[in-house]
Amino acid sequence: MDFEELLEILACPVCKTPVHLDDSGKWILCDSCGRRYPIRDGIPVMLVEEAEGGE
Repeated sequence: MDFEELLEILACPVCKTPVHLDDSGKWILCDSCGRRYPIRDGIPVMLVEEAEGGE
């Protein structure tokens, strides 16, 4: 599975809506609640405790 396929199945753990990659490729963004999740060593860290931003 490549990263694009992974993005298709990932959802925000808070609001359960689809997410997308930011332009820098360092964050996964949720447009619904405004959180962004880091990507570390090529692995998305989809933990609420690691997210920045939000409602």
